[in-house]
This record gives sequence, C-alpha cells and structure tokens, in this order.
Amino acid sequence: MLNIFIGVIGAVLITAGIVFAFVKSLGKKALASVFLIIGAVVLVGAMSFSIVPTGYTGVRTTFGQISENTVPQGFNLKVPLVQNIKLVNNKQQDVKISSQIWGETAEKTPVYASDIVVTYQISNNASAWIFRNISDTNNLISDSLVASAAKSAMVEMKASEVTNRTKIEPMVKEKLISSINEKYGEDRISILKVVVNQMDFEEDYNKAIAEKSIAQQTKEKQAIENETAVAKAEADKQVAITNAQAKADATRIAAEAEAEANEKIKNSLNDQIIKSKFYEKWDGKLPEASAPRGRSRIRSGGYPSVQTIT
Repeated sequence: MLNIFIGVIGAVLITAGIVFAFVKSLGKKALASVFLIIGAVVLVGAMSFSIVPTGYTGVRTTFGQISENTVPQGFNLKVPLVQNIKLVNNKQQDVKISSQIWGETAEKTPVYASDIVVTYQISNNASAWIFRNISDTNNLISDSLVASAAKSAMVEMKASEVTNRTKIEPMVKEKLISSINEKYGEDRISILKVVVNQMDFEEDYNKAIAEKSIAQQTKEKQAIENETAVAKAEADKQVAITNAQAKADATRIAAEAEAEANEKIKNSLNDQIIKSKFYEKWDGKLPEASAPRGRSRIRSGGYPSVQTIT
C-alpha cells in the first residue's frame, strides 16, 4: 500500500508539472521542469520496492517470467517496469461446503454429510509453484475433492459409527490429504482440520432406526420386569420355605417339650402308684425287729410288749 501511495503522489507531481508547463511559459519553464523531475523520481521510487505483509509470500516476476525463489515478508526491492512481486496467501484458510454430499456406508445404507469446513494452508516454499500452476488459488480445495473424500470415508464405515464425528472427521481428513497430495504434490498444501457439522441418514432409515430402538427398549423393559418377577417369586419361595421350616422347628420343639413333660409326669405317677399299691397290700403290721439283751422287743402289728430278757 505504501508504494501505491507514493506512486500516486509521484503521478500527481508529474501531472502538476505538465499542467504548469503548459500554463506558464518562458520564465516558468525551469520550475515546471523541477516538478517533472521530482514527480518522475517519486514515481520510479514507488515502483522500485514492494512490501510483503505478514502471512504472505511474494513471487517475483521478470518480464512475466516467474522466479523459483519466493520473496519473504517485509520490504523488498525490484526493478521498475521490469519486475513485479505478486502475493500468495500463506495464512490458514477455511473452505465451507454447504451442500449435501450423499454416499453409502459399508452396509449400503444411504447417508449424507453437509456443512463441511476444511481448514488448509499453502506452504511458503510452494508459493511460486502454486502461482505458476494454479490460475484460481481461491479454489484449491474444491467441492468435488471434499465430496470424493467424504464418500470414500463413508463407504469404509458401518452405519453404527458413520455419524460419530470423532470417527468420520479423521477419516475424511485422511482421504482429502491423499487426494490433495495426488493433485498438487506432497507438502505443498496442508489440510489442518476437517469439521463435519451434519451427518445423517435419510428419513425412512431414521424412522426405522427409531422404531427398532423403541422395540429394543420395550424388549429390555419386559426382560427387566420378567427378571424382577422371577426374583420376587424366588424371594417369596425362600420366605415360605423359611417360615415353614420355622413352623416345623417350633412344632418339633413344642412336641419335644411336651414329651419331656409327659415323661416327667409318667415317672412321677409311677412312684405314686407303687406307693399306693404298697399301702393297699399292707396289713398294718410293722416288721419285727430284734433288740439287744435286756431291752424290750417290739411286735409288729400291735403295741410293743415288754419282755425282760435274762
């Protein structure tokens, strides 16, 4: 921009000198010549340099012949009217493909991608080659290249994973890099990022997937309910078994206790019956007992009689 500004000033001065020379004659010719010389110097000076801005490289042409060496950023000299410096953009640039790109998955399921954004960058060393061989540098990443890469990626993926951006985007990027290298050569254009903002199936397929999902959810719900019912029945069975066992144990313990009590009663009654039988058969007589000499002897069955034993 600076050299253009200076060139404009030089052109203005030259024009002013020419006009002044025609208007003023004779004594004023020297002043007009000064204006002409200054204007010419300024114009030539403006045509003798070029400034390459940040993010760009310059490509020098001499009588239209393109130089292999690129011109770096900053202030660069050139031969007026002989050489020129063209700019090539080396910044990161985005290309957006808004149209739908239809393809098929590995299972032949129709699928489409849209709103794809590709970020690319031209290598500094490739600027001269790009300028020489590519007439439209704004169309380096064409829609057809991106579409071809997307379709190639789709056909290698299953329907269950093709709509996963973390899987489809690296695959499209890989396919696009391969196509770019084949078309322009390696290391000339770098594909930095590929973003697939929308990836979807046709409406009928989505409907079928939704119905299948609902059926699967219903099946899973029924399976859970069945498992719950079986678990509940098993729990109830175990509770019934436990209760029955507890009841049986209680009955057994009660029976054992009753048997033990009956045994004690039986034993007690046997002693009483024996005593009763004894008393029934007893004639009321006590058994006789011998006494030592000199003492009385007791008769059984009556009052004791006293006999003196000598």
